[in-house]
Amino acid sequence: MLRVTLTFDDELMGEIDEFMESRGYSNRSEAVRDLTRAGLAQGIEAVGETRDCLASLTFVYDPETRELAKRLAIAYRDRPELTATRMQRPLPGGEVLEVTLLEGATTAIRAFAASIRAERGVRNGELVIIPA
Repeated sequence: MLRVTLTFDDELMGEIDEFMESRGYSNRSEAVRDLTRAGLAQGIEAVGETRDCLASLTFVYDPETRELAKRLAIAYRDRPELTATRMQRPLPGGEVLEVTLLEGATTAIRAFAASIRAERGVRNGELVIIPA
């Protein structure tokens, strides 16, 4: 375990304390650790890192959209380099919530998620990337 001593100005300490309180952290170390992880993950995503990652792609779609189920199945089939586990749940009103867990190269996962979100009939898509 690496121990690091950090020095913060009063304004930043106030912001960290507000963050801790809003999220229910019991101490600053936990809050700073999670903020650091989130910052690293965001930095990796921002620079387009090509290393492997884990990700969740969550979206809602209308299964009545012409051939959408077929297009989704083909999209998954055509990306054998990505490991995908899918879970679907019908929603009131006939739409379907899908959560897909993905594993593979970050750039490939981003491209795949963008193609899924661009499909006609897919709504509310969100991708969360976690560096591996």
